Amino acid sequence: MTTENKSFTPLNIRDLWQTPREIFNKLDLEFNFTCDVAASKKNALTPDFLDEKDDALSRGWHLSNWCNPPYSNIMPWVNKAIEQHNLGRTTVMLVPADTSVKWFKKAYDSCNEVRFISGRIAFINSDTQKPVGGNNKGSVLFVWRGHAPKESRTVTLIDREYFYL
Repeated sequence: MTTENKSFTPLNIRDLWQTPREIFNKLDLEFNFTCDVAASKKNALTPDFLDEKDDALSRGWHLSNWCNPPYSNIMPWVNKAIEQHNLGRTTVMLVPADTSVKWFKKAYDSCNEVRFISGRIAFINSDTQKPVGGNNKGSVLFVWRGHAPKESRTVTLIDREYFYL
């Protein structure tokens, strides 16, 4: 049984939530992102971004990538992050902290760093730029760092408020 697609969000906007700027900005200070690889014109967080028409899953990514993928189908994005990591590219991916699905184990086993976020994130409606409540899962950041070997993996828990300091 899969739990990946259990959502009460309307289908037409389910995969369009924007990461809160405070979260992205804090991580951008650390990783200096050059591309938002799973974006739309309305929710892109970097000047250079890949939207649906660019088909990010079939092309090479930049050296440092932000990825808040469509939650309706995360596995292809995990596979792409692994592929890009093997080419020396860094990807930071924000996804639900759902250990019951296959993509989670694959991401965990292949990444360099896992950062669980305590508390739930209120994502942003890209049309209104207002927070949307009701996120029914916690979140986690998976980090694939360039040429770093996966044996260097660290796992941490960070408080959601860290991003708003």
